[in-house]
Amino acid sequence: MGKVHTGSPKFTGDQSSYGGSILKVCGGVGSIAAYDEGMRIFLAGASGVIGQRLIPRLLQAGHVVGGLTRSPSKTELLSHLGAEPILCDVFDRQALIQAVRDFKPDVVLNELTDLPDDATQISDLADRNARIRTEGTRNLIEAARRSGSPKILAQSVAWQLPDGPDARAVAELERSVLAEGGVVLRYGQFYGPGTYNEQRPPEGPRVHIDRAAERTVEALGEPTGVVVIID
Repeated sequence: MGKVHTGSPKFTGDQSSYGGSILKVCGGVGSIAAYDEGMRIFLAGASGVIGQRLIPRLLQAGHVVGGLTRSPSKTELLSHLGAEPILCDVFDRQALIQAVRDFKPDVVLNELTDLPDDATQISDLADRNARIRTEGTRNLIEAARRSGSPKILAQSVAWQLPDGPDARAVAELERSVLAEGGVVLRYGQFYGPGTYNEQRPPEGPRVHIDRAAERTVEALGEPTGVVVIID
């Protein structure tokens, strides 16, 4: 399926190597992983750009989707897409624990980000995204532990981040997910409708948003490790 690397994880240098885990590169035609059908998927970040594309693909694969959102205005969208809307703030730990318990998932799929609509503001608002990657992920992991320890998959990035809060948050996210026996999904920069790169693809590593969603569904059956999702 791809290349296997070993080494020490870091985010201000080479991001292609991970100690004690398997790194699979999903790219090109025919990179298909087996996955189980009929699972209950708790999708955090369901109303985001990739979450909206994941819901119909997960349903088509035979899964039941609970879509987490903290915005009451997004529940109708999630229902329209076919998910069971779950209204909860990921920073409200006790409410999140109860929400995950109530849904009884087989998989927790973490696609949470807190990014501005204007890409030029990303650096200025990096602390917000860092918080959801650290505190939000910790809360999801705790909720999973108290709900029978379903499998965890979480969004990460496939490119080198400059040293700062976001890079440190991504490193913490990856360590915590791998420590739970989960799967880290390292996406290239998204492009396509609804992304920051609607008109033209960015420099690599990159992945079309629809391909990213397809590869995510395929990755549900992956063993613990790091999966790189790029064109």
